Amino acid sequence: MRKHKKNPSLNVKRKNANKTIKVIVQIVLLTAVLFVLVGKIFVVRHYAEPVRAEWNQQRGFTAVSYFGVARKADAKSVSRQQLEAQLKALHDDGYVTISQQDIIDYYFKGKALPDKALFLSFEDGRNDSALFAQPILEKYNYKATFLTYADKMGDSQGKFVQPKQMQKMLKSGFWEMGSNGYRLSYINVFDNQGISLGVKDEKTLPDKTKIGYYNHYLMDFIRDENMIPIENRADMQKRIAEDYTRMQNVYTDTLGYVPGVYMIMHANSLGSNMNKLVSEANSTNIEQLFSMHFNREGSSYNTRRSGIYNLTRVQPGASWSTNHLLMKLREDSKQDTTFVVGDVSQAGNWTVSQGAAEFNEDRIVLTSRPGKTGRMHLNTNVEASNLSFSAKLLGSVVGSQSVSLGSTDQLKISLADNQLLVEQKTDGKPFEQLFAAVLPPVEWHDRDIQLNKASVYTQSEVMQAKALDETDYPSNLPGNRNLTFTIQGDKLQLSIDGNVQINDLRISPKISDGTLALESVYSSKNKKDNIYDAVFQDVNIRSAANDGAEEQVWFTNKASGLQSVGRTLSRSIDHSINWAIDTF
Repeated sequence: MRKHKKNPSLNVKRKNANKTIKVIVQIVLLTAVLFVLVGKIFVVRHYAEPVRAEWNQQRGFTAVSYFGVARKADAKSVSRQQLEAQLKALHDDGYVTISQQDIIDYYFKGKALPDKALFLSFEDGRNDSALFAQPILEKYNYKATFLTYADKMGDSQGKFVQPKQMQKMLKSGFWEMGSNGYRLSYINVFDNQGISLGVKDEKTLPDKTKIGYYNHYLMDFIRDENMIPIENRADMQKRIAEDYTRMQNVYTDTLGYVPGVYMIMHANSLGSNMNKLVSEANSTNIEQLFSMHFNREGSSYNTRRSGIYNLTRVQPGASWSTNHLLMKLREDSKQDTTFVVGDVSQAGNWTVSQGAAEFNEDRIVLTSRPGKTGRMHLNTNVEASNLSFSAKLLGSVVGSQSVSLGSTDQLKISLADNQLLVEQKTDGKPFEQLFAAVLPPVEWHDRDIQLNKASVYTQSEVMQAKALDETDYPSNLPGNRNLTFTIQGDKLQLSIDGNVQINDLRISPKISDGTLALESVYSSKNKKDNIYDAVFQDVNIRSAANDGAEEQVWFTNKASGLQSVGRTLSRSIDHSINWAIDTF
């Protein structure tokens, strides 16, 4: 049989066509990559200035300052997901960001502000804060102030934003610059044994769990091991002035000017418990260099009575839910607030009578009122004498998360400050404690806490200093307990993390109705925050298993089937990425 010869011209045409397709694909890919790079290198989106003529409010403004933003939350930084959720909620609730000049005009020219005026800032000067915050600011057209330490300019540490990056940030209009000072250093450091460690910077500071007392570099005289000053007034004034001069020189050389906003480290000392001479030395330098000073932290609301050099801001904790921040701002400003709900279909199963609740996939976050309780009850009555309850309790260890039965809480089961409590109330009498036990210790490290003992102190206080032990948990330390209990008749069985804590504890069968409620209460051990987030994950409320009886499910947000696999896979991938970033 005769074979046909291949046509060479067809092969050439085919090859040329393939090359053309490849070139087109490459051009498309390169264009896409170039577009992304242009967005990173050059300013593409710009801040749209608000219409200030529409502003008519003279009461004051709210200031929210994030210590940092990271891929995942840690002791200091919120996660990018938290920042996105919180800024979205603020935007949806009507908050409008204001600039540094708006504050100056408010204090010195009597100009008006938007109804819900927000001064937004990010401290510590970290790269990841700028990276994660930028697209969110663009999304909501928010302006923020980015604060840095001057000694990080030109530093070889790549985790801090440098002047060239700052110029790009400024060009976008979404950012203004501020300062936390020249450096982050500590003086008069004592360990938990009362031994003086002298002056330490952030790199040489030892394990924070072993620190008894310390102060920031500008907050006091430098003292010896007996707390006696080793410098006189002139020496102290010179040392402090040198820090401000160095700061001024660095900013002038790198940016061409000194930023307008200053937030001293640490807050709440200047003009308060600081030595008067040291306070005067700082105030003189601050008012010469800066247009305004956020001297305080803890309250978020500023009025004209505050004074532009004694402003205050709130620093949201990494453990704060979105409603936690909104609850705090409502407390400080006394303005109406719309809390976030999340999954409205889940929320329809519950009635929130106190505080606020957010439903997010398999988690319910119940936020307490300031200094009071958060409470929600299931709309469907349960059979209290034939009940099975299970959930993961993920709220901070310091605080109380409870499940109660009966409209007047005849039976309450709580995890409070790492203790398990079972209480009962019958015939209108006060609570009777049926069971109490300290749960196994929660493991934590010095990276889980922030130093918060900066103060002026006496030698006797130094000698009494002690390290945090396993029962003195950081207020932001997350808990993770699996709570399971069943009630059959007048018997309670309860397990924590799979370990039986209560076996056939006799309880009163006189529960007046089938009300089941969840509660959150802040702990008095938390000296800085009187709002608490209880977190209930994988909640499953059903009838207890009885032979031959059909199970009744009253509520569950626990995923099942493919949904469960998807959520588990997503969280595993996220955890793996976080581990890789932290490790390598």
